[in-house]
Amino acid sequence: MILWAAMTVYDFQAKTIDGREVSFSDYRGKVLLIVNVASRCGFTPQYSGLQKLYDQHKQKGFEVLGFPCNQFGHQEPAKESEIQNFCDTTYGVQFPLFSKIDVNGPKAHPMYEFLKRSKSGFMGLRRIKWNFTKFLIDRTGKPIKRYAPQTAPSAIEKDIEAAFK
Repeated sequence: MILWAAMTVYDFQAKTIDGREVSFSDYRGKVLLIVNVASRCGFTPQYSGLQKLYDQHKQKGFEVLGFPCNQFGHQEPAKESEIQNFCDTTYGVQFPLFSKIDVNGPKAHPMYEFLKRSKSGFMGLRRIKWNFTKFLIDRTGKPIKRYAPQTAPSAIEKDIEAAFK
């Protein structure tokens, strides 16, 4: 039996987009914004806003963690190297990107299972609805808030600033 309530994001690990295994305990003490991303989505321009948040707050201990996912309309069909190149050249993304994962279903990444159980979405739904669903994580590794795909990164800034206090 998994005790989800006792867990934090620090209990998980994932592969970076270039294949290195990373423990999320490496992010201990930082405020995190975890986002499932896609390159061919109507929300893809949010990469610019995510990068802006990262640039504005990284010196205070903030990280955006991007997780490509191909589960919604097959909007992330590319290989990791192509995703990385697209993000670099189109949006100047400097925040960490991870290997493609599933966020729903039997192959969902365990961290996403934890996030969905910690902060449900609209009307209590746990399932991730679409690309660019965002989770704000406090300095202790606990999810603070979940944001809908259509929530612009700029709308999250006040919550990020509050998480540093």
